Formats: sequence, structure tokens, C-alpha cells
Amino acid sequence: MAVPKRRTSKSRRDSRRATWKAVSVPALVECPQCHELKLPHRVCKACGYYNRKHVLEVE
Repeated sequence: MAVPKRRTSKSRRDSRRATWKAVSVPALVECPQCHELKLPHRVCKACGYYNRKHVLEVE
């Protein structure tokens, strides 16, 4: 059975545990129709276009 040779320091342990909490900003792309920022691979909420096709009626 593997046994650690040295004790892991608190800072090394805590920095390893903290990486999963890192929040990243969602990637935004410009809609080719209305040039609003939108999430990639989603219908544009401003104009209702997806993949250069009108798929959603927007008021």
C-alpha cells in the first residue's frame, strides 16, 4: 500500500481543493443577424435566429 513520504502542507492541500470552485465567465458570441451578444449554440433572444434561420418568434 502506498504511503506518503512527506506530509502535505495546508496551503498545498487547500489550493488543490479550491480549484473546482473557480468560476469562469460564460463565453459570449455575436449574433450574425442583430449583433447582440448571446451564448454559443443557442437561439438569439433578441431576434430569434439560430444558424442563420428564423426559429423563434420574438415580440
